[in-house]
Amino acid sequence: MRIAVAGATGNIGRLTVTALEREGHEVARVSRSLGADVFTGAGLDAALAGAEAVVDATNCTATEQAEAVAWFGTATRNLLDAGERAGVRHHVLLSIAGMDRVEGNAHYAGKREQERLVAGGPVPWTILPATQFHDFAEMVSGWTEHDGVAAVPPLLVQPVAPADVADVLAELAVGPPRGRYAELAGPEPHDLVELARRTHAARGRTVRVEPRWAVFGPQTPRDALLPAKTARIAPTTFTTWLSQQR
Repeated sequence: MRIAVAGATGNIGRLTVTALEREGHEVARVSRSLGADVFTGAGLDAALAGAEAVVDATNCTATEQAEAVAWFGTATRNLLDAGERAGVRHHVLLSIAGMDRVEGNAHYAGKREQERLVAGGPVPWTILPATQFHDFAEMVSGWTEHDGVAAVPPLLVQPVAPADVADVLAELAVGPPRGRYAELAGPEPHDLVELARRTHAARGRTVRVEPRWAVFGPQTPRDALLPAKTARIAPTTFTTWLSQQR
């Protein structure tokens, strides 16, 4: 089966390509660095030619809400339009669990627009809402770190391993459209502050992590990012993932 992976050079995209090729599928890598730009649309028709399914694992670094919504909206429309022209039968989107319970986050606003376009678009679809990845605590800490001190919000999270997410994306891509799929989460809930401290310790970094409402506003419920009870549970624990990091 020929499957196009948008964002193929990114973290989840690379792992999804590997998972699909491991199962013997032909993968068309869609990335600006490889000549196919989802934002401008350049090269998309050629990249999607002959593809039966598209996996969208693209990402955007915009920090302003209007910019994030515009980027995700433009990229998603381009992918859907190119997919329709190519006769793609299944569009699989990686999204975020719990983002509807968080206000004021630019990235989440962009992802909500992306979901809206996919659900109302011309190509049969599946949306996979995954919880934050295991490296999320370190990433948030990096956003706020200054002079050896980082502010991390005291959120509860149930993070999932990127490789587990990629495996499920590959599984869904070769199957029929499922609409909004069950949330995908890791096996255990954790405090985000503690995860940041453990990650820094494992990497040998001395960072004082303070529980403060940075990045997410104090109005955010502490459990806003936890998955639903109906979530599909991936196997890799945070401890296992952390032991594999270099």
